[in-house]
Amino acid sequence: MSENPRARYNNDDNVASFETFFRAWLVRQEHLLDELISAQENHHQSRDEDLKELVKRVLAHYQQYYQEKSKVAQHNVFLLFAPTWFTPFEQTFFWIAGFNPTLAFRVVNESVKDLADEQRQRMDSLSVETRVEEKLLNDELARIQESVAGPTIMELARRRGRLGEWEMTEGVEVTESNLRASLESLVANADMLRTTTTAKVVEILDPLQNVKFFTAVARLQLRIRRWASHGESEKDES
Repeated sequence: MSENPRARYNNDDNVASFETFFRAWLVRQEHLLDELISAQENHHQSRDEDLKELVKRVLAHYQQYYQEKSKVAQHNVFLLFAPTWFTPFEQTFFWIAGFNPTLAFRVVNESVKDLADEQRQRMDSLSVETRVEEKLLNDELARIQESVAGPTIMELARRRGRLGEWEMTEGVEVTESNLRASLESLVANADMLRTTTTAKVVEILDPLQNVKFFTAVARLQLRIRRWASHGESEKDES
């Protein structure tokens, strides 16, 4: 099938728009990280209400990212499986077009050292629940992949949605629109699991623990980004 120049233009325009948003979003994240670090260092002088308000703003910051991401998915979900705004190194941490939800529990374990027994039990229970949901989504991704004969979802994504038709495993054809719809639903459910898992973690932790948690999350994300940028710079110089 020949490439539609208008579709290519729309894809490029959509990517450029999201990349502009994402650069500004990262700048705001660094500012929020500064606030989180300051709140953690001066927590004896802070009220719980102030810490809760800061955590609320951090959650709104991440929610804005997912809202903008959903717009990209509606335009061309394949872009999310090979996003140009993330480096290949950053994408090695991805699970269904984003970070793995269970990463939250590793961050909690490393950053929050004062969990009460009741909190730890609730966190363990949430971890099991999240892994069950992850397994269901992994099974759905495998089902979608099996419906496409030949190229992997990642290979299709790199073509940025310029797709025709493929044969299904039993001689039935899967169309681009069907594949897009399946992947849109999959990404939406994966993002929902990411956001609901984070919200439930926040419910379990107290205000200061949440500040510690989100400080560690932001540091990890920005550190991975810097490592990736440094690696890309070294490649360019070689």
